[in-house]
Amino acid sequence: MLSSVSQEWKISSLTESSDHSDWTSLIDLIKYRANYQAKQTAFIFLQNGKNESSRLTYQELDQQAQKLAVYLQNLTQSGDRILLLYPPGLDFIIAFFACLYAGVIAIPLYPPRPNRSINRIKAIIANAEVKIGLSTTEAFPQIERRFTDNRELSVLSWLTSDNLPETSEPVPVSREINQNTLALLQYTSGSTGQPKGVMVSHGNILHNCRYSVSK
Repeated sequence: MLSSVSQEWKISSLTESSDHSDWTSLIDLIKYRANYQAKQTAFIFLQNGKNESSRLTYQELDQQAQKLAVYLQNLTQSGDRILLLYPPGLDFIIAFFACLYAGVIAIPLYPPRPNRSINRIKAIIANAEVKIGLSTTEAFPQIERRFTDNRELSVLSWLTSDNLPETSEPVPVSREINQNTLALLQYTSGSTGQPKGVMVSHGNILHNCRYSVSK
């Protein structure tokens, strides 16, 4: 599960009712669901943990993630680190899977809060050598104001993933991805020192998903 990283969602639900021990990456998993259970609901976002505000089918998740992945691949090399600054919502899930399709490493964090220090975000960006950030059109103006005040942060390139124009490239170029490929960097809070990144691979997440489902 990645709920501790950013959103109230369970990636383990993707592996329910399926053995598929031959899956070696989360890409294998989502492609299977998109091909064979396209119209089935993949994720539901509950506003304040109670009221449904939006949902995604497997087909919608696959299509929207691949569309964003095309843009990411035009700006990145395999293994680049991408900062995900998203408020709670399904846009984060699309962005996370887009990073997987693009073969880049997601670093999910909450957007900076008003009147709060952004030193943790600055330290993580420096440590991971981040060059590109993703967010939404609603959240980005506040992020932009905070980042332009910091010389180290103002050099980042940004994409707002919920208003991308159509592209003539239908799917991202396949990059080599297997169970050992890093899917994300999960950083500690940094409350007792500099934030430290934990490397989480596709295989790590699939193992945790299968364990969660089997309990």
